[in-house]
Order: sequence, then structure tokens, then C-alpha cells
Amino acid sequence: MFSDVVDQIQRQVWQEKDYKEILKKLARGESVPDYSLEPQAKLLLFKDRVVIPSNHEIQLDILQKRHDSPLAGHPGQEKTLKLIKRDFYWAAMNQIIKDYVSSCQQCSRNKNIHHKKFGLLKPLQIPSGPWNSLSMDFITQLPL
Repeated sequence: MFSDVVDQIQRQVWQEKDYKEILKKLARGESVPDYSLEPQAKLLLFKDRVVIPSNHEIQLDILQKRHDSPLAGHPGQEKTLKLIKRDFYWAAMNQIIKDYVSSCQQCSRNKNIHHKKFGLLKPLQIPSGPWNSLSMDFITQLPL
């Protein structure tokens, strides 16, 4: 991670009430189950994963790097979740990642079609006289 992002994560994690007490205990040398401090960058770790504050910009940056980048290749929800969970942790991350991937325009355009193939068209019978049969086409999603 870049040093400016690391500094931003450090500052904002200290400001979050959920982590403030944990950080104080760790700074005093007390142990907190599942939490630790990364020695060089002094980042808060939860089960050896960097704790990300509830800052949408930082979370979005991580999501873009692990989902949208050419190296990531727009993986699906499960794979994106695994890629991010390997290194990071934040509250409600499962739902945030799910929402992000499901709203990805490129993924929805390139997604494989999983529905059954449409059936063959069936011609209508020729009516016996005028106005014996009426049909209409529905056109939807026209611009207003």
C-alpha cells in the first residue's frame, strides 16, 4: 500500500469508536483476542488482515483494485470477496462487496447467459375475416 493511504487508514481507524479502545490496549502492550498491531506501519490487524475504517473512499479504492483492474479481470462476487478478505477487513464487507460487484456495468454486460434458450417462433393462424384477430406489440423502455 502507498504511504499516504497507510497514513489515512491509521488516522481514521484511531477515530472510530469501535477500534479506539482496542488500539489503546494494544498500544499499552495488552493482548486483545484476534487483534494485533502491524510492527512497521502500525496498522491495526484483525486475524492478520488490515482493518479498514468505515471510509467509503478507501473501501472503494480497494474494491476497484481487486475487482476492476485488468489484472483482477472482474471476478465474480465470491472470488472478489476471497481476494479482499485475504488482506483486509471492515464492517459489513460482505454486503458492500456483493453490492459493488452486482452493480458493475462491465460484469453485467459480459456476464454469461444462464437461462434456457428461447423456443422457436410460432406463426399465427390466418384470420377468417377482417377484425377477427387482433394483435399488438409492446415496446418498453423508450426514452421520455
